[in-house]
Formats: sequence, structure tokens, C-alpha cells
Amino acid sequence: MEKARIGVTGLAVMGRNLARNLARHGHPVAVHNRTSARTKALVEQFGDEGTFLPADTPEEFVASLERPRRLVVMVKAGAPTDAVIEEFAPLLEPGDMIVDGGNAHFADTRRREAALRERGLHFVGAGISGGEEGALHGPSIMPGGSAESYEALGPLLEDISAKVDGDPCCAHVGPDGAGHFVKMVHNGIEYSDMQLIAESYDLLRHAAGLAPAEIAEVFRTWNTGRLESYLIEITAEVLAHTDAATGKPFVDVVLDQAEQKGTGRWTVQTALDLGVPVGGIAEAVFARSVSGHADLREASRHLPGPSRAKVAGSSFADAVEKALYASKIVAYAQGFHEIQAGSAEYGWNIDAGSMAAIWRGGCIIRAGFLDRIRAAYAADPHTPTLLTDAHFAEAVGDAQDAWREVVATAARIGVPAPGLSTALAYYDSLRADRLPAALTQGQRDYFGAHTYRRTDREGTFHTLWGGDRTEVDA
Repeated sequence: MEKARIGVTGLAVMGRNLARNLARHGHPVAVHNRTSARTKALVEQFGDEGTFLPADTPEEFVASLERPRRLVVMVKAGAPTDAVIEEFAPLLEPGDMIVDGGNAHFADTRRREAALRERGLHFVGAGISGGEEGALHGPSIMPGGSAESYEALGPLLEDISAKVDGDPCCAHVGPDGAGHFVKMVHNGIEYSDMQLIAESYDLLRHAAGLAPAEIAEVFRTWNTGRLESYLIEITAEVLAHTDAATGKPFVDVVLDQAEQKGTGRWTVQTALDLGVPVGGIAEAVFARSVSGHADLREASRHLPGPSRAKVAGSSFADAVEKALYASKIVAYAQGFHEIQAGSAEYGWNIDAGSMAAIWRGGCIIRAGFLDRIRAAYAADPHTPTLLTDAHFAEAVGDAQDAWREVVATAARIGVPAPGLSTALAYYDSLRADRLPAALTQGQRDYFGAHTYRRTDREGTFHTLWGGDRTEVDA
């Protein structure tokens, strides 16, 4: 009986397309779904794409896999994933592996990896980015887990991943939850990138007075330069699209309430736990939240605001391009800072440059810009922030006057630009000689005796605010 090199259970769109991708690359793949009809439909529709070994039961599925068994789970995160693991783990043998290709929280992945390791099984949390098209044609893949598991699994994943300059957009990220952690931060950066693009569109429309079709051409031009990316490309397509039913610009008939699935929120929550400032990502998450509070927005529409005087179109568009690029650098700098902090906290030893490399293709934030990030970490793997890299420091320095003009214009005419604004504030916070945090610490010492440190000598101190205000060692 022929054995499959790998198996996929959970044949919704992502699982089905991943199985097809594997089969198209010449890998016999076992396929299974809780409802057998979906398994049958996959083989009937796409059986000519490669070798599929359908299985009706978990036992048949496991029996069809060669050793070490590689079992990919593509079901909803949370309890459904745990249920599938508990269903299949007893059927496996030491050395076999379960791969979770969903958007699991990295803490769950760490828990599952530890539990299965005790049973002699490998557990791999693999972040997969690129949506259903990426799953079929070549995603960016971020697998965690043990080095041993990657030896058996990695060649398959690298084979089906996207390729850039011949290099696979797949690399071993690190132990236990490292893969899902990096995928989470990838999605957080994606939130920020999308918010910055949306704000740029809003300013071009309401400050420069351009129509959606005109803005589409602006974005197409930007996509030929340093902002070249998948998100800029599809932004132009969306803005150029006309609604067939009304003849209006498509963007004008879409309800302005952005939804979210939670990975951006996880990124911010984890950053808070790690003490890492990711204001750009946080503002992107909150911007989606604000958009969804329809009653709050409706109740507030009567609030007074400034007149919306327009500014010159072409020159302002150039300024917005610079502001967008500079803010994009900040977004990635914050995301990579969180990756480095998580790596240090959990002992993952993540190669930041390698992460930039595997994001160059397949994933949603793929962009030529990532080559520069890879080069920055190649030059200094321990760089504290991308903003201090010579290339990016020069780019932001050149853009800062335009960046400030754009943020000031947004404030002056009342167009909300929280992403662009907080990115600039982050940049100014990092470059400041002194921050007002000194006053904050003084306040904390006054009302809570929380102590403070001095600039002129070592030690921790407290001022007797309720007494004679002398300073004492704490």
C-alpha cells in the first residue's frame, strides 16, 4: 500500500489548498476531514493534480502516513485544535509529529508542545501567511518546534513555500511557540501597514481633494518605487474598482467598519506583557475598534471641528508618500523589537534577518522593502532598532519635514491620522535627549512613594513629600 509523505486534516479552504499545493509538488498527501463528503469532494475535483490518499477515519488517516508521520492540522484555533490533537495523538508513535498550521496563540502552542513532548511526539506550530491563494501557490511559512522535527518537515515546507530569488520563504524560527509568535507579530505589522495606507488614502482624498480613481494612480506610481509591496498593489486595485450596481467608486459603497480576527490584538497584549512599545500596531487595532462602534460615532457626528480647507494635490501627494514610508519603517521597527524581546524572554534565539527574508514572498506584508531589513540585520544582528540602521536613519531623516507637514495638516483640517501621528511621536521619543517621564516618576514618588533614580549618582531615592522634603535612600 502506498504511503503518504504528509497528511492534512481539516479541509476547509486553507487546508484544501495546502493539500493541493503539496500534491502539485509531487508529494503524496493523505487527506481527512471530520465530514467525509469534503474529503471526497477534494479528490473528485482536484485528484488529477497529484496523489491524494483519502481517509474516512482517523485510524485510516494515520495508517496511510509514512514514518515519521507528519500530520498537519488545519482547523479553527482554540478548543477545536485541542480536540483534534486529543483525537489523533493516541494513534501516533514516538517520533511522529503534529503540525498546527492555524493562527493559534503562541502560549497555546507552547502548552501543546510541552504536553506532546512528554508523550514522545513532536508538535510544530507553523505560522502560514498568504491566505487561500498563498496556501495554494506558495505561502510564507514560519514553523517552530524542535530542530529535529524541522529536519523531517522542513524540506516539504520549503518546497511548497513561495520563492524569492530562488530562496524559500520558509525557515525554522525556533523552539515551541516561536513560529506562531512570529506569525502573530507579522499580523500586527500587517494591521499597522494597512492602517497607514488607509490614512494616506484619506488624506489624499480629503486634504488634496483627489477622487478614488486618481488616488489609485498615485498608489500605482508608488508601487514602482520604494513602497513597492503587495498591500500597495491591491490598494490601487480596490480604489480603481467601480461598483457595478451603483456606478460609484467601490470604496464608497463599502461600510466603513473594519473587522478583525484577533492576532493584532494579541500582538499588542503580548507587547504590553513584554514592556515593548508598539504604538503603531496598537493604534491600528484601536482604529478598527473605533470604526466598529457605529452608535458612538453616530452620537458624536455633531461635535464641532475645523473647516476642511484643501491643500495642493501633487506636492501634498509627495509629502504623504514620504510620511507613509517613514511611518512604515517605524511599524516594522516596532514589530521586530517585539520579536527580539519575545526571543529573549522565551529563549528562542530568533534570527530577525531570516524572518525578514521569509516575509519577502507569499505573505500579506511581502515587499521589496524587506530586503533592506534583511540587509540591516545582516550588518548588525543585534541592532536595537531598525531606525538606527544607516539606510533607514537617512530615509527617515530625509522624510521628516514632509512627515511633520502631513501630520500637522491632518490635525489642522480634522482628518484622523492616528497611525501616522503615533509613528512620528515614537520617532521623536526615541531621539529626544530627555523625556517628560522624569516628571511622571516624580509624581509617582509623591503619591505612592514609588522612588526614583537620579542622573548624577547611583542608587534609588525617595523624597519625604509629606514632611520636610528631604531626600532619603530607598
